[in-house]
Order: sequence, then structure tokens, then C-alpha cells
Amino acid sequence: MPISIVLYNMFRFGFALVFVGLHCALMVGLFREWRWDRQTAGEDYAPPHRPGENAGPAENPKVSVIIPLRNEARRMAGLLESLAGQDYPLAEFVFIDDRSFDGTAGLLRGFAEQQQGVIIITLKENPGPNHKQYALNRGIEAAAGSLLLFTDADCEVPPGWIRAMIRRMRDSRIGVTIGPVFKKYGGKGFFHLYQCFDHAVRYMYLVGSTGLGAAGGGFGNNLILNRDALYAIGGYGAIPPSPTEDAALISRIRSHSNYAVHSACGRDVPVMTQGESSWKDLVNQTLRWNIGGLFSPDKSTRLNFGFLMVTISMGMLAIPLIPFIPSLWPLPGAVFFAMTLNTIATLALFGPSLPKKGAAYGLQLIFTPMYFTFLTILSFFGVKINWKGSQVSS
Repeated sequence: MPISIVLYNMFRFGFALVFVGLHCALMVGLFREWRWDRQTAGEDYAPPHRPGENAGPAENPKVSVIIPLRNEARRMAGLLESLAGQDYPLAEFVFIDDRSFDGTAGLLRGFAEQQQGVIIITLKENPGPNHKQYALNRGIEAAAGSLLLFTDADCEVPPGWIRAMIRRMRDSRIGVTIGPVFKKYGGKGFFHLYQCFDHAVRYMYLVGSTGLGAAGGGFGNNLILNRDALYAIGGYGAIPPSPTEDAALISRIRSHSNYAVHSACGRDVPVMTQGESSWKDLVNQTLRWNIGGLFSPDKSTRLNFGFLMVTISMGMLAIPLIPFIPSLWPLPGAVFFAMTLNTIATLALFGPSLPKKGAAYGLQLIFTPMYFTFLTILSFFGVKINWKGSQVSS
């Protein structure tokens, strides 16, 4: 057999074995994090104490909930209501109003009049280059908590969310715990269902990689951070500018400290966020995430995420060639097999937070790798992205 044929067979079958093997490993990581979460969150960490009884920081650590906002008056009512319903006594709420010119400031003042421990920081200017990253840094500087808990203005948090996230930080060796974020089902049709599935399958990848010790991403709108871990990496200001500031933070803690990174899987911590209203907005959001992974300041994240996106793209780009080169079938075959595995795992673990659509998820597992390929092509072509009307550099 000619050496060229041998090499070609090694490439196409080797690709399939490596890609499917990688996803089998991710399933192992997913199981490890699920088991950790079950063991860690099984008991109440901060039970209410009797009036007059002093609760030390080990029992009831002070937590600062940090929320950056920019022109969120139309979307923040659900967040404020869900924060007002939290039952944790030692929580402060730090809002960073980043140059809003709508009714955001008035809503924040109204919330502060009804709640204790509210800090409002008003930014008149923001030098960037990542405006959200700058706003978060200002919020962290003003926060007093030993634990820092982050969410966004367009989110709604579950009852007991603060207490539940703190339970995941009971071990002082944990630097950060990432929580799940799912999108609300905003209407009928493929577009709205896909957003829900896309968020869930991304979190599945995140949990799996975290369980393998390779966390390189996360949702910054459900994330709790040990302040000591932040000190260990030189503070928030030491994080290089990135379009995905949350992923950059997690990668730096993993690679520049001895603190552990974990992902929560329980049903007591999912945060719900509003979906995008158009394909243009969704592409802008998911492209920002894709660029953040492909061009992350952390080398390990770049390699891991880049390998995943490039191999998915290779499998999808091989499809139009199959009528001419049928032997390329292992490339897309491996991708769709792995995507089926991912879909089953995602629905099994996070199904209660997703729309009950049954067989409709079959279309998602076909569309998702095609959409990831589209984003990867845009990323490598240097398409610009925006956040809150401001351009974000990669």
C-alpha cells in the first residue's frame, strides 16, 4: 500500500479517534465535577445563627455581590427583585453604573432605599479597553467581602443563591466556583430554543474541562471568587485585557496560583438570563466568547479551545467534499457522534432548566457544530465585536 494512502488513513481515522476520545474524557470530567458538587453542596454551610450570637467569618463569610450595568433600566427589574429575596445576612450589593443615560440610576437608588448594604458606583468615564473589565475592577476595589459573587443586570438568581454559592467555597483551597447560566425560553421557534441549548452545551463543555483540571472559561454572571485567590494572582488589575474577562480571570487563577477551580452542577444555583432578540445580537455575543477563547492570554486555554473549534470546523468543512471524496466521512461522523454524546449529557444533567422540547433537540445537535464553525471562521478573519455599544478588542 502506498505510503500516501497509509498517511491518509491515519489522518482520517486518527482524527475520529482523537476527537471522540477527547469527548469521552470530557464526560469523565463532567462526572467528577457532578460528584464534587453533590458532596460539597449536600449540607448547609451557613445556617442562621441566634440573635446576638457572633458568627465568625468561617461560618458566615462576608460576601459582596458585584453587578456592572450600562443602560439596563428595561432589563434589570427581575434581578433587583431576585436579589431582594435573598436570605443571606452578611451580603452587600455593589452596583457599578457605567455611564448609563437611561433610568438605571433611579432604579438603583430605589433599590438602595429598600435594602441594606447597597453600594452604588457611578462612572462618568471609562478608559477601557474592555469597559466591563474596567467597571468590574472598580467594583472589586470598593467591595468589602472575603468572597466576591458576580452576576449581570439581565439575570435573575434563584432563592437562596448567595447561600448556595457560598457552600461551594467552604474549602479555603478553592479559588473560584463557576455556576450554570441558562437562557430563558423567549418564544416559539428554532432561534429561541437554540439559544437555550447553546448556553447549556457550552456549560457542559466548561464543567467537563474543569473536571479535567483544564478550566479556561466560565460565565461571569454566575461566579464566586475567593479574594485571597485574587491576591495570589496580583489582583484583578493583573488580568490582561480580554473580550472575555471572566475566562481570563479563571485561566489566571488556574495557571498562576495554587487555588482550585470548580463548576457547580446543582439545581440550587442556576442563574437565568434573557435571550438575545435577533440573530445579529446572538452572533455578536457568541463571537465575543469564541474570540476570547481562541485568542485568550492564557496559552493553555488558547490551545485547548483552539483545538476543539478547529477540529469541529474541519469536520464540518469536510461535508461538502464528501460527494467527491467519500472516504472523508470519519471527520463529520466523529463530530456528530461527539455532539450526540454531548446532547445526551447536557439534557441529563441540566434538562430541568431547559425547555421541554423532546425530539426538537435533534436539530440542535446538527446545527451546533455548524454554528461553531461559522463563529470560528469569523474569529480568524478578525471580525470586530461590541459590548453595550462599545467595541471590544481581542
